Amino acid sequence: MWPTSLLGGESALFSELGPIIAMAIPTEADGTSAVSAEQTALPRPFTLDLAVQDSVNGPISAEKWGALFTTWLGRMSAELSELTGETIAEYEISLLLTTDREVQALNRDYRDKDQPTDVLSFAALEVDAPPLPPGEPLPLGDIIISIDTAQRQADSQGHSLSTELQWLASHGLLHLLGWDHPDDESLARMLQQQGTLIAAAESAV
Repeated sequence: MWPTSLLGGESALFSELGPIIAMAIPTEADGTSAVSAEQTALPRPFTLDLAVQDSVNGPISAEKWGALFTTWLGRMSAELSELTGETIAEYEISLLLTTDREVQALNRDYRDKDQPTDVLSFAALEVDAPPLPPGEPLPLGDIIISIDTAQRQADSQGHSLSTELQWLASHGLLHLLGWDHPDDESLARMLQQQGTLIAAAESAV
């Protein structure tokens, strides 16, 4: 895991009601989302502590990143419950947007691949750690995105940089939750799930 404390950046709390500091996702009286019946919220309200460090002035604000990740985690409630074995009230994720140069260095140091890539994920749930004290947030891990590679891929695909960054961030989140793509079939399932998450965010954010 790439330590959140080293990333620094802008940290804010986001809840099932949306980013506390910016926008709210509408909810019914029972706490479920009012945006769409297909958007599955966690069984009870949760909080997301998202630390965003954007060293390259990307097009997505920290507030919108918080709303996106909150929506995505709500959609992945079953995955989270299965991974943790319980309902967690608070989660932590760190997101770093940086350059090809820094991503290449991380890729070399942690994966023995001396080349840039689009997104790296360091899953905290894969690391053996002592049980958290009651009430402590559960770290899910860190996502690092190269905005240089993201821009090239956006240009190649004919869509915006914002769209590409959301695609890469959702891919990174799935890796934090244990998804992987060792073969074409698993990659297809993962890409389909990314499409579902992004579509849900378009309706909610």
